[in-house]
Amino acid sequence: MEFITIGTKPNQMDIWQEFLVALALLLVIEGILPFLNPAHWRDTMRKASELSDESVRWLGLLSMVFGIILLYWVH
Repeated sequence: MEFITIGTKPNQMDIWQEFLVALALLLVIEGILPFLNPAHWRDTMRKASELSDESVRWLGLLSMVFGIILLYWVH
């Protein structure tokens, strides 16, 4: 039995291009709040720096899980 594949396997350049697009979008999104409201952003960063290590780890874990779910849903 022969399997039929649709499309082509992504090459190394396609993967790097997608990575750079994702990085560019991350930078744009991360820059919105400090651009629009720098005082609020600064206050938020000050409060975030006062969180315990455990709280920061939980936020990081939740962020990664949400990102993985979103990637799975999109692809």
